Amino acid sequence: MKSHRKELVMNIPGRRGFVNISGDVQRAIAESGIREGLCLVNSMHITASVFINDDESGLHQDFEKWLEQLAPFSPQGYRHNLTGEDNADAHLKRQIMGREVVVAVTNGHLDFGPWEQIFYGEFDGGRRKRVLVKIIGE
Repeated sequence: MKSHRKELVMNIPGRRGFVNISGDVQRAIAESGIREGLCLVNSMHITASVFINDDESGLHQDFEKWLEQLAPFSPQGYRHNLTGEDNADAHLKRQIMGREVVVAVTNGHLDFGPWEQIFYGEFDGGRRKRVLVKIIGE
């Protein structure tokens, strides 16, 4: 069995955003030479997420609205923010959207269902963050 590790660097200028990283992950699979196996993709930061869904702008707007209703930005509204931070909402949004995904690799490609894509979700942007891509297989 072989393994391959790659880090993607993300730097979302705004506070929040969603980026389709499926192409970056597929390129990492091609670099690995692995044809059959599994690919783990995870955010290496506690205020960002990796998830699978449809690449449709209306849906992304719905995510934004829904997440803001569940965990609104409020610099004084959370106990975590008493530490001098203002990103408690980002921690909660990440918890909802998830830390990682695992996708099968078949014949050297991500084995997606219809419309599935991998996204990086940023909830406290404006600085450099990393995403880990780890591929194992043959």
